[in-house]
Amino acid sequence: MCGPQTVVGIKRIAESALDGEHKLLVSIERGAIMHASRSRRVFSRRRTACMHVCARLQVVIEASDFDGLVAEADAVSVDGWDFSWLHGRATEQRPSWGYTRMLVPRVERARCLLDAQTGGAEVLVEVLDRAQSRPSTIAATECWGPNVAIAHRNLTHLGGIVVEVANDDLFPFPDGMFDLVVSRHPVVNRWDEIARVLDPGGRYFAQHVGPGSNRELTDCVMGAQLIPDTRSAAKAVADAAGHGMDVVDLREESLRVEFYDIGAVVYFLRKVIWTVPDFTVERYRDRLAALHERIRADGVFVSHAQRF
Repeated sequence: MCGPQTVVGIKRIAESALDGEHKLLVSIERGAIMHASRSRRVFSRRRTACMHVCARLQVVIEASDFDGLVAEADAVSVDGWDFSWLHGRATEQRPSWGYTRMLVPRVERARCLLDAQTGGAEVLVEVLDRAQSRPSTIAATECWGPNVAIAHRNLTHLGGIVVEVANDDLFPFPDGMFDLVVSRHPVVNRWDEIARVLDPGGRYFAQHVGPGSNRELTDCVMGAQLIPDTRSAAKAVADAAGHGMDVVDLREESLRVEFYDIGAVVYFLRKVIWTVPDFTVERYRDRLAALHERIRADGVFVSHAQRF
């Protein structure tokens, strides 16, 4: 049962969470309640008024919750490839093979290393820091200016260079320069360029995003979408072979992704741009609001990332 003390508690919550207009609303309602206390009829009025306060305040808090979460996630920087902002708000299962773990010994044996589409070079730096020895040449490419600046800052102390190159453009390096080319989650693959800059016997080691990755989230926001095979492992194998490369190890996994609030979804869609390619908050606000209610009801939204 909701009585005067409950309303006082609600008022305190309102004062810390809502604007002046809503604080005044609760204060006025509370005043009406507190002056009515001497009869069963008045008690009924008190209970009814209190229920109205609770209901009205719940609507205000829920609307504020959605708007606040979305506004926060839409304002935060998505530069680089660091997902620490999602800590406690979303989780993604990692592939069993462990990309960085497998890459460390390969980097230790390499003479000249290229990291294609490095993002902010966060993963590359983690690998280099763990390696017992480093290549004499460390180079990276990245297409997005803000990420180029972050990657340059991260790699400078390791003697690495970063070159701004469009994802589908030629590498600005001579033939056969590298004995190891790596890439984690490349947007596109220029297999001809990878083969060209590798020296005879060189290796390409990567983790790719598979077709239909997080399709549950894509379909929820955009409606049902066809899944093209342009990102499939089979196509990657065929394209690599078409440029004289032999695939010696291929693994595929589907990985559980969980989102615990709508802010996490907005941040993810702004950062992982291929999930909803034309994403903006305003364009998809109605869909986001519906997803917000779904997460509130279920406690989580589950999707699946595809990796190979």
